[in-house]
Parts: sequence; C-alpha cells; structure tokens
Amino acid sequence: MIFGLLCAISVPAADLDTNVIQKLTGLSGKMNAEEGVFKVTSPRNDVKVSVDQWQMPPFMGLTSWAAFKPGMKEEAMVMGDLVLFQDEVNPVMSAALENGLSVTALHNHFFFDDPKVYFMHIGGEGKLETLAMGVKAALDASKGVRAKGSQPAKSFAGEIPAKSSIAASAIQEVLGTKGESNNGMFKVVIGRKAKMPCGCEATKEMGVNTWAAFAGSDESAVVDGDFAVLEDELQPVLKSLRQSSINIVAIHHHMTHEAPRILFLHYWGKGKATELASAVQRALKTQENVKQTASLQ
Repeated sequence: MIFGLLCAISVPAADLDTNVIQKLTGLSGKMNAEEGVFKVTSPRNDVKVSVDQWQMPPFMGLTSWAAFKPGMKEEAMVMGDLVLFQDEVNPVMSAALENGLSVTALHNHFFFDDPKVYFMHIGGEGKLETLAMGVKAALDASKGVRAKGSQPAKSFAGEIPAKSSIAASAIQEVLGTKGESNNGMFKVVIGRKAKMPCGCEATKEMGVNTWAAFAGSDESAVVDGDFAVLEDELQPVLKSLRQSSINIVAIHHHMTHEAPRILFLHYWGKGKATELASAVQRALKTQENVKQTASLQ
C-alpha cells in the first residue's frame, strides 16, 4: 500500500528546455501547458500533393511533427509522425535509427494520393539533446533526398528480369531452411504462434509467419517479404535490414488481442539473390538473439 502511494505522488519531472528543442530541430513549436508537451511542426509544402483529385494543404494532414515531454525514468521522451514520400522513407528510417530514435509504424493515411505519401511514426526516451538531434537528422535526411530531385522517384534503382530463374538451392543453403519453387521464383515461410482471445492458436498457415520470396535472376533479383516480430524484436530487426540496404515498406499489426502481441514489417530489396538471402538471414539471426536474451531474463 505504501509503495502504491509513493508511485502516485512521484516527483514531477523537470521542465523542458524548449529553446534547446527549437535550436536543435530548427523548428518553432508550441507548448501545451496543461499536458506539459512541447510540439514542433514542419508542413510538407515543398511538394504539391493531391488526394482524391484535390490539392491538399498541409493543414489537412501533411505536416510532420514531434512532441516532447519530460520523462519519468529518462530526461525526456518524444513521439512524432513524419510525412514522407516513397523515396524518402528508408533514408529517413536509417537516420532515425542511427540517431537514437525508434521507428514504431509505417503506413499510408490516404487513397488516391499523388504522389503517394507515407507516415512514419517515431519515438524515443533519453537525453533531450539526443532526441532533438535525432528528429533533426531524420528531417534532414528527407530534405537530402528532395535536394537530389524535386519530385519523388517512381521506383527503386535496379532492373528486375521479366522471367525468373532463381537457383533455389543457393537460397536454401544461405537461409538454412527448405522452401517452395514456382516458375523460377522461390519462397520460404517460417511460422510462429499466437493465442487469440477465443483460446484458439493462430499459427503459420493462419498468417502468423515470417516469409521471404525471391524473383528475377541470381545476379539481378528482388526479395519481398514480411517479418513477424515481438515488440522487443522490432527495432533490432529494422536496424539489421536497413544496414543491409533492404527497404522497409510497412510496419503495422495484422491482428488484435493476440498474445503475445505481434507486429509485422514488410520489406523489399534488390540485388544479387544470395546477398539478399544473407540480409534476410542476418535479420533472422538478430531476431533469434533477442529471443534468447529475453529467455535468460
């Protein structure tokens, strides 16, 4: 009972240094005194976007933002949502991950948007300066892409042969698991389990799985797939894939009320088939290391 009272009357966190946030992010912000939250914003007015054949002003949902508040265990915490075009997503994700931020979701908000717009949710806890500089690094990465081309790119670099001829044996050797071949393509599926509210167990064939599918040729291949990860596995797997130049195209959930909670990240990569397989294998190994560490705790 005494412990509960102590938690309920915990010492308030120190006030935020809003000048530091504005200086390091390069953005002006507003304080919500009632919530103790300071939010900086950056409207995407550098590229015109139409939604449903209507040119959308940034006010209607095309504004990147980051909200800071004092932390309880750390000096500060940040949450935010970055408005990005397809060719900006992965450079920005790498910048965020490399500068102390977590990436927690990646998805679309609209249909019939031109060019297509994606929204990357970020978060973090730690030193205020580190978090603010992480936000700045992510925004700078977006600006760096646009500096190279005012309009978003239409595709990733690299060609994909129309007729596939992937050597399944080489992929299987790298991944250490058997898969299925189809018209020169190759796919592996690795299952995991979750308990649903009804008490039923959702398994591999129910969609709780990690998979990788390869097409093209051995020298010029494409891989696409999905990682089913626990929450503690998400950031390490994202970092591993991005360090291997694999593009992340979505982060979201597929179910509700499952136990344990499982998130899904979808990816796309181009290159030599065995190099792509090695990238997937490294991410799988990273995921396994997180599992093993958790089991020892």
